[in-house]
Amino acid sequence: MAKYTCFVRILELLNQTFGVKRTTSFIIMPLIALVLCSPALAEEKRPNIVIILTDNLGWGDVGIYGGGILRGAPTPNIDNLALEGLRLLNFNVEPWCVPSRAALMTGRYPLRTIVSGKCTAYCKQYLQESEITIAELLSDAGYETAIYGKWHLGKQAGLFPTDQGFDEWRGIPDTSNNAEWDTKVQYDASLAPMQRVVQAKKGGKIKDIKAYDISARRTIDAESTHKAVNFIEKHAKTGQPFFLYVPFTQVHSPTLPHPDFEGRTGNGNVADVLAELDFRTGEILDTIDNLGIADNTIVIWTSDNGPSQYYPHGATGYWRGHVPSALEGAIRVPFIIRWPHKIMPGRVNNEIVHIVDLLPSLASAVGVQLPKDRVFDGVDQMDFFIGTQAKSNREGFPIGAYGKMYAYKWRNWKIHYAKQDAMIVVEQDVELGIYNLLIDPKEEHPMGREVGWVERVIRNEIKQLEDTLGFNFKIPVFL
Repeated sequence: MAKYTCFVRILELLNQTFGVKRTTSFIIMPLIALVLCSPALAEEKRPNIVIILTDNLGWGDVGIYGGGILRGAPTPNIDNLALEGLRLLNFNVEPWCVPSRAALMTGRYPLRTIVSGKCTAYCKQYLQESEITIAELLSDAGYETAIYGKWHLGKQAGLFPTDQGFDEWRGIPDTSNNAEWDTKVQYDASLAPMQRVVQAKKGGKIKDIKAYDISARRTIDAESTHKAVNFIEKHAKTGQPFFLYVPFTQVHSPTLPHPDFEGRTGNGNVADVLAELDFRTGEILDTIDNLGIADNTIVIWTSDNGPSQYYPHGATGYWRGHVPSALEGAIRVPFIIRWPHKIMPGRVNNEIVHIVDLLPSLASAVGVQLPKDRVFDGVDQMDFFIGTQAKSNREGFPIGAYGKMYAYKWRNWKIHYAKQDAMIVVEQDVELGIYNLLIDPKEEHPMGREVGWVERVIRNEIKQLEDTLGFNFKIPVFL
């Protein structure tokens, strides 16, 4: 009955629009009406997804989070994006680049996937082939997938993005640290070859493009943006849903702007790079808007972790600490999500969300079921994002690596189980103990027995995690 009503309505619209009589329409237009009224086309179209991930950008670097002009460069495109969607004040990532990217791709804690930024025999600095990525889930659901930029989850055949669900990739496998190698004293390329900018398609071989040297370091984000724009334009015409992942390399050191932006702000390289980052973001957003696909495109803009303690000394806003500590300055980063007519513009929220939540949330948004053969640590936050639910579905999460629990954050509380100066190269002291992040955002004053109940609650949280991991953490008892 519903299909017949739709059929008749379509013919009435044809008559109104083209002056075609209904009797004639039933003879010459039945196939058109049947197609337009088919259940498959009647369903809501699946949204496109664009994730823009910055590298080592601090919570307080961009304007909408208190930076921008205070950092020497306005960020109007990023700020406007926040006004058009939801801005989170308590979005959390991992303390290192590699585990954050693994958490984003898999929806699973690096403590579970055994991925870390600095590795011992226990961990791996790459994403294991057995993991299922968000790109694989979306590709299986009919999405075209692409990544343009920094992967940092594997740098050999079998571990590249095109082996993990992406249809195409152009960028670098590793970090930007070694872009300066060939400028250093006594550099020997035969023993430590420069990283390469590469490109590939699913099922194909990796194609070498050029050395990732200082010159390439300056231009790679512009090149990634141009590839992203072309990808959006191509798939906007076909109507096939797409997943586009743009992991920029900025503002990670060496923090060097594109030649077009060098000296643009007059406030040094960091400000010039912020200005460029905002411009590149604007190029992608303008493409989406100008093609008329914004209403059906989810855009997420965030960072993999806070700034390094080394150059360029990014801004952490209210918080203290840098990569790779468990302090808020390392794990709390900007997060903006826009989905017109779904997410109310201009919303700001301080509920806890973790980067592992993105995979199940996006899977929910497109109607994809998660595999049942593994534990997903992420939770579906889509109802919270669109505002039909006031509270986040998450209250806490672990912070750790190498099978060691460094800290646990729960509601407005955090317990530190390891001194920060013991965490690899970090030299930012923090006493072991319980901190209230509202009273003490810089985590400088541990509290005493009066909050012993918090330790009990967090220990229960950790016990539940241990039960799913199959091993126990060695953590001290404070109270």
